[in-house]
Formats: sequence, structure tokens, C-alpha cells
Amino acid sequence: MTEKLNLVLIFGGRSGEHAVSLRSALSVLNALDENKYQVFQVGITTEGLWLYGSNAHKAFREGNHESLDEALILDDSGKPHLYIRKENQLEGITPIDVIFPVLHGTFGEDGTIQGLFEIQNCAYVGAGVLGSSVAMDKAVCKHVMQSIGVPVLEYSVFSRREIQTNLQETMESAERIAAYPLFVKPANLGSSVGISKVRNREELVKALELAARYDRRILVERGIAAREIEISVLGNTEVECTVPGEIVPGDEFYTYKDKYQSGDPEVAIPAPLPDALTTQLQQYAIDAFKAIDGAGLARVDFLIDKVSGEAYFNEINTMPGFTEISMYPKLWLHSGLSYPELVNRLVELALERKAEQDETIRKYEE
Repeated sequence: MTEKLNLVLIFGGRSGEHAVSLRSALSVLNALDENKYQVFQVGITTEGLWLYGSNAHKAFREGNHESLDEALILDDSGKPHLYIRKENQLEGITPIDVIFPVLHGTFGEDGTIQGLFEIQNCAYVGAGVLGSSVAMDKAVCKHVMQSIGVPVLEYSVFSRREIQTNLQETMESAERIAAYPLFVKPANLGSSVGISKVRNREELVKALELAARYDRRILVERGIAAREIEISVLGNTEVECTVPGEIVPGDEFYTYKDKYQSGDPEVAIPAPLPDALTTQLQQYAIDAFKAIDGAGLARVDFLIDKVSGEAYFNEINTMPGFTEISMYPKLWLHSGLSYPELVNRLVELALERKAEQDETIRKYEE
């Protein structure tokens, strides 16, 4: 019998998407094959404390962390290990073969925790430091897309300090982007947290102040009456993608409530699009994934103007939602890849990427 892989599932996080992570991680946890993986559960609290326990996910769902131990990941002779701290003593739990970080948003999907994994020599699911950080910042990501010829809507970026100290000038600058409506978004967040559609200056003020609660960089972009199209991407060097799927939001755009609280949103898979546009969007999705140095998985989102028919890149998510109603696994299921098969493939890609990284020489040799 093949020896099981020691897989550390990490969830929660110091992010506004903490609750979303718990939902996603539960689906992944239920899909992991117990014949293939020895799963070790590590939750991160909203204060940033790492906690381990055999039922850590259940403890996090119930909001009771008392039975859990503080967790650490440390490099031990070139091999990452999971430890716990008890009475100021370290106790080894397991060597780590691969980490599955089901973390959304800041300190999980933005390259910060990926940097920790790299330092500790871990194999892990998903994009690396560069891909995660570029994709996470909507403004930087738009810059990159423009550089490779992928169309984006007109936008500007403002700082929290600009909003707090010079609101009038910020509003005037925002209004020069385009006529209302405008969309206001935290540059570094997902799951539609902190996003507002605004139709006038009064709404703009409230939206800027809301977005500034969640990030120090705020994106304002031209609003359009849009169809929301999503494509799932899978791979490392060799990349494949699904057919486009279309979200039919219950609200004016695909909100947090639509995604996680209202049950299954209405979706169309495949999206009813002309063949030529489908092909173009699929190429854009793969180009976007490669441009940010994506790895493992990503969901690439597009907007199609209902009036002009023009397509625009919206964002790329390097750790998209994994709940039972999430589009990422739904799109792959349509392509014939079941949820457990998808999880297995992501682990394989993580190990493949680590093996490739290990070919890199880390010291200069003449």
C-alpha cells in the first residue's frame, strides 16, 4: 500500500474572509481521500494565532479554541515539520509533505504566507509569492493585464490617507474616471467584501469610507451594466482552462450575500457566448495566469458590457472559493473533473512545482 502523504490543511486567517475560508476548508476536508492523506488541521484565528488539533476545524466553527494547541511550522534539517507548543516546550507532530492553505484574502492569498512556506521549504497548493501578491492587488494586476494586451476598464487608485485627509480632491479625481455609475473596491480583498456600486457623490463618499476600512489602497473604476463571466484555470507550466461560466447575480452585482448566504446563485455553464468570444476569453484567462506566474489554480473573472458587447478582465483569484456552491469546482465538474479528483490534482501540482523549484541552485558555483 502506498504510504499516505502528510497533508496540513490550513484555514481561517487574519482576514475579512475568515468565515469564507472555514466554509471552503470544510468542503476540501470532506473531499480529501483518507486512503491517500493523513490530514492535520491547523486553524489561524482572526488575531493571527496558529492552532492545531485533530478536530480544529470543528472547534473553529463552534468558536471554541480551548482544546487546541499553538502550532508552528519549522524547517528541521531541510524538511518542514509541524510542531505544537506546550508549556513552552516544542512537541513534534509530523513531518510535512504538502500544505493545502485554504485561505482567502489578506495574509493568506496575498503572498505573505506563501513567503513563510518558501522559507520553511514547504510544498504547498496554489500560486507562489509573486503570483499571489500580484493577483491580490487589483490595481497592480490591472497594470500587468494592460501590459500583455488584456483589456481592463478605466480605473484609478487612491490611498486611505488621501480619503481621510483630502476627501474633496479624491472625489473629484474619482469622478474624472468616467460618468456614474462607478465601482469602489478595496484593492486587496476578495469575496466582494467592501465593494460598492455608486451613482452619485453622496454614495461615493460612503463607498470610499467603507472600502478604506478594509484596505489602505482603494480602486475606483468605471461601472458598466455587465454580464459576469468566470473561467477556472488549472496547471503549472502546462495550463488548461474550463469553458466560461456565467453568474446571474441576485443583486446588482455578485455580492458576498450572493456568494455565500443566499444558497446557489443562478449560473449558466457553459455561458451562452459566441464561439469566438469564448475562445478569446479562454486565451485571456491562460495569458493572465501565466503573466502573474500562476501555479496550481486560479479563477479568472471577466465583465462583458451588455450594451457594447466588449469584454474586460475583472480580476484573478489564486485561491478561489471552494464551497459546494463555488464556481471554480462547478466549472471543472462540467469538464468531467470531480471535486475529489480536483483536490488530488491540486496536491499533485503542488508537489510537481516543489520538485521543479528544488532543481534551482541556491549557491553560486563557477
